[in-house]
Amino acid sequence: MNNLTRQLIVSLALLPYIQQKFKDDFHTQTCRKYHSSQATHHILQNALAHIVISPNRQNLHTESNPNPNSDICTKQPAIDSSWAIDGSESDQPVTDPDNSTVAKDSAMVQNLLKTHSDSSIEELEPALENCGLSLTEDLVLQVLKRHRSDWKPAFLFFNWVSKRGGGGENGSYTPGTAAHNELLDILGRMKRFEQLEQVLDEMSKRKNSVNERTYAILLNRYAAAHKIEEAIQIFYKRIEFGLELDLIAFQTLLLSLCRYKHVEAAEFLFLSKKNEFPPDIKTRNIILNGWCVLGSLREAKRFWNDIISSRCRPDLFTYGIFINSLTKAGKLGTAVKLFRAMWEKGCTPDVAICNCIIDGLCFKKRIPEALEIFGEMNEKGCLPDVATYNSLIKHLCNIRRLEKVYELLEEMEQKKGCCTPNARTYNYLLKSMKKPEEVPGILERMEKNGCKITGDTYNLILKLFMDWNHPQGVEYIWAEMEKNGLGPDQRSYTIKVHGLHGYGRIEEALKYFNEMISKGMIPEPRTKLLVKSINMKLKERDERGEEAMNPTSTKDSSLSSDSAKQEKKKKRVG
Repeated sequence: MNNLTRQLIVSLALLPYIQQKFKDDFHTQTCRKYHSSQATHHILQNALAHIVISPNRQNLHTESNPNPNSDICTKQPAIDSSWAIDGSESDQPVTDPDNSTVAKDSAMVQNLLKTHSDSSIEELEPALENCGLSLTEDLVLQVLKRHRSDWKPAFLFFNWVSKRGGGGENGSYTPGTAAHNELLDILGRMKRFEQLEQVLDEMSKRKNSVNERTYAILLNRYAAAHKIEEAIQIFYKRIEFGLELDLIAFQTLLLSLCRYKHVEAAEFLFLSKKNEFPPDIKTRNIILNGWCVLGSLREAKRFWNDIISSRCRPDLFTYGIFINSLTKAGKLGTAVKLFRAMWEKGCTPDVAICNCIIDGLCFKKRIPEALEIFGEMNEKGCLPDVATYNSLIKHLCNIRRLEKVYELLEEMEQKKGCCTPNARTYNYLLKSMKKPEEVPGILERMEKNGCKITGDTYNLILKLFMDWNHPQGVEYIWAEMEKNGLGPDQRSYTIKVHGLHGYGRIEEALKYFNEMISKGMIPEPRTKLLVKSINMKLKERDERGEEAMNPTSTKDSSLSSDSAKQEKKKKRVG
C-alpha cells in the first residue's frame, strides 16, 4: 500500500470523527450514565474475545487472570493487561518499594526533585550528581513511577540519566525499553505529546527497543487525547519499529479507538481493511462492544444484525456484549428474556453475562431477583466471581443493608481465588462509612487480604476526610499518595481545592490550585469558576481593608460633600 492510499484511509477515517465531535456533549452525558455500573467495566475488559500475545505473537490461547485485584477471573481469552489495556504496568517487575535499597534511593531522588522543583537544570544536575546514585533500570523505573502525575521532574530526571549514561564515570547504564515505556506513558497521560515524540524518536533509533507494550501505550494515549490520525499512523509505523502489521496489532488499534469512543472511525477502518484482515468474530466483538460502551443501542442493534447475517457465528462474548447494551439502554426485560433463552437453548451464559443481568436488576432496585439469579449461578455450575459480589455489595451499601454486605464480604474472603475482595469492593464499603474512626478498620482488612490501595481509593478517602473536616487524616493520605507514586493527581487537587473553599480557607484553596497548574494539570471548568470567585472575594476583601486603613479620607470626602451642599443652599437663598 503506497503513502497516498494510506493518507486517504486516514482522512476518510477522520470524517466520522469530525461528525461525531458535534455530538460530544450528548455522548459525554450518555456515556457517564452507562459507564457508571460495575457490569460495564466488567464487560469491557472481560466479554471481548480478547487476545493474549505469546512471545512469538503466533499462538492464541486462554488463561486465568492472575491479578487478584481485578474483576476478571474466569477462564477465557484475555488481552495481556501489562500492555494491551492501559499500559499502566511496567514491562518487568519492580522491587518491593517498602524495604529495598532501590526504594530508599528512589525516595531520596523524589525528595530532591521536589526540593528543586523551581530550580534550573544547571542547578538540578549537580544536585543529582552529588547523590552518588548507582543507576539501574529498576531505580529509574521506581523514580518514574513516583512521578506518574507530575511529568516535569520525571522528564528532567530521565534526560539527566540518558545524558549521564552516554559517557563519563557511569557510562555503563542507559535507559532500557521499560524505562522509556514508563516515561512515554507518563507524558501521554499528561498530554505532553511534543516531549513524547522526542522520547519516541530517540527510542526508535535504537534497534529492537520498541516493543508491543510501547505500541499499546502510544495507541491508548493518542486515542485518549482524540488524536485519531496519530494513532492510525502509529499502526503503520510498526514496520519502521521492526514489528509486524498483523491481525493482533490491527485489533489492538480498533480496541484503543473504541475504548475512547471513536467507534465510527474504528468501524470504518474495520470495513476498509476487510481484504487485508478478514473479519473474524473477535474483531467484530470489539466494534460491537464499542457501540455498547458508547451507549448507542441503535448502532449496536445494527451491528448485531450485521453479525447475524454474516458468516461469523456469534459466540458467548457477542451475546454478552449485546445483553449488556440492552441492559444499559434500559431494556432490562428484553435482556432478561434473552438471558433466560440462553439457558433454555443450552448456551450456558458465563459469569460476565450473569453479572450484567445482576447489576441491571440491582440498578432497578430489583435486588431480590438479583439474589435469586446469584443463587441459580451456584446451582447451574456458573460460579460467581469478584464482580458478581461487587455488584450486590455496591447496591446493598446504597440501601444500607450492611449486615448482608458483611455476610457477602466474609464469604468472599473465605472463598478467595477469583472471589478475593479487590479495591472496588472496599471502595463501596468506604463510601458507606459515616465516621473517620471507621476508615482504619477497612484499610486493615484490605491489607490483611493483600489488596493494595489504588489511586482511586486514596482519592476516595481524601474526599471522605475533607467532608468530615478531619485535617490530620487529609494530611496523612496526601503524604501516603505522594510516597507511593499514586498522586496527588488532578482529582486529588480538585477535591482539596473545593473542600478547602467549602470551609472558608480560600487562601489555602488558591495555593493548591496554583500548585496544580504548576504541575501542568488541567483544572475542571467548575474549579476554574470557583477560583475566579475566590479571586473576586480576595480583591473585595483587600479593597475593604484599604478603606479601613484610611478612615480619614472617607471622613474628609463626606465633609467636603456637606460643605458643597451648604454652598449651593446659600446661593439659592441669595
